[in-house]
Amino acid sequence: MRVAVTGAAGFVGGAVVRRLREHGHDVTPLTRREWDITTGPRELRADAVVHCAALASDRASLGDAMLANRIGTRNVVASAGGARLVHVSTSSVYDAFTPSVRVREDAPPPARFLSTYSESKAAAEAELPADAVVLRPHAVYGPGDTTLLPRILAGIRGHRLVLPEGAEVRHTLTHIDNLTAAVELALTGPAGVYNVGDDTDVLLSAVLREFLQRRGRGDVSLARIPYRAAFTAAAALERLSRRPRLTRYAVSQLGLERTLDLTRARELLGFRPGPTSLSGAEQW
Repeated sequence: MRVAVTGAAGFVGGAVVRRLREHGHDVTPLTRREWDITTGPRELRADAVVHCAALASDRASLGDAMLANRIGTRNVVASAGGARLVHVSTSSVYDAFTPSVRVREDAPPPARFLSTYSESKAAAEAELPADAVVLRPHAVYGPGDTTLLPRILAGIRGHRLVLPEGAEVRHTLTHIDNLTAAVELALTGPAGVYNVGDDTDVLLSAVLREFLQRRGRGDVSLARIPYRAAFTAAAALERLSRRPRLTRYAVSQLGLERTLDLTRARELLGFRPGPTSLSGAEQW
């Protein structure tokens, strides 16, 4: 199959390109150099388009986030023609103010958002045609990750890592291999919205301790700050700085349960994810 992949220079897009090529697809990688999706549509000669390009920042201005994520997606849709469109979205489109407990794809849309990233990705989904496939992973990690776990590592002070509720909450994480497997299934699977994640939920604190151990930082202990106190502190930092070190969005993602119901993907796409795996973490 001829597949065009946007965001091909990024963590997710690059992994998608590699997997599809390994499985015999004719892949056209599209980085910002080949096509800045914010500037308008272009002709894409492909059987399928996998849209991975996005501004994935909870600190971006709403204007920048909407330009990259909503307008960019609108231009990708206009360029896809009759090709199958696979859109890599995010579980951040769900309500960030409350815990996500085995949340399903038909959960009511939030009335308000904690980040411009969430708001713009929800708006991007509204640009998609009915025959698109939308994938909603949570906390994508793995070799090549430059954001999720590295950002947590950056929060270490001395031998302590202070986290909302001590990260004693359950999460559905998404290994990059599981996400790329879902992308490949989506090329021919039924249209619709699908949660994507690892096989089973995990206790976030346990995963972080293992990650630190594998990175040679077993000396670091996880310390707890109450969720409400962390949320209040983040709100104050957001008022003081355009690029705060801590955001309410980050607090909500780390301090509340974030688990996904994967039933739709299992039953309709034939998705068979592997378990959460930190193999090779010392090289990330």
